[in-house]
Amino acid sequence: MSTTALSCGNVDRAARPSGDGVQWFDVPATPGREDLDPLLAAAGDRLVVQGTDADLAAVVLRLLRKNLLADLVVGYVPVVDSPVARLRGLAVGDFDRALTAAPRPAALIRDDSGGVLLGAGLIEPITGQVYCDDEQVLDGTALSVEVSPDPAATPLPESTSDPLSSELEPATDGLLVTTVRRGLLRRRRDIARGRAVQASFRPSQVRHDGIAHPRPVQKWVWYRHTEDLRLAW
Repeated sequence: MSTTALSCGNVDRAARPSGDGVQWFDVPATPGREDLDPLLAAAGDRLVVQGTDADLAAVVLRLLRKNLLADLVVGYVPVVDSPVARLRGLAVGDFDRALTAAPRPAALIRDDSGGVLLGAGLIEPITGQVYCDDEQVLDGTALSVEVSPDPAATPLPESTSDPLSSELEPATDGLLVTTVRRGLLRRRRDIARGRAVQASFRPSQVRHDGIAHPRPVQKWVWYRHTEDLRLAW
């Protein structure tokens, strides 16, 4: 097995392990098409990302757009504690798991702006309506609404990614929605599970995997992709 490993941005390169079949490359933070495409064209069986949740999301987005999700195992070495690290039980600086752990399916969340969500998406503050599938989880004002992949989501059959397949049932889970409201003594958190989230609200800030959307928006959609990420976790 050969591994292509990426150090994104200003990370601790001295800690990187070397070994047979592992080749390290330095790329910018949140690398783009020009940074990644030449490396992905020559990638082996596993792709390891050392960086932040935003770095990982940038790499996975490129895999999605190049239809490479099924071809590569993705390992992640978080450089700080993060939503992805907590969701997947990954320790900061854990190279061994990223390089050697067997892949497991991980629900991949997309949005209607062309991005992906691997850790946490946040709308705060929010006044409006939010639905998780058919369940209304907000009608009014809340401190925030947070969306994340559900680590307990049912894995998708591999053939679900075939657009011609009509025999398989669509996914019914994949993401968690946490609505945070102000209570009398403390904040109240209500959690819902489903396949998709649709939100319409007064202009507000949306953040996804630590990156702020460039301008306030009034609606947002997150939904589970038809193919899982093969993540080493």
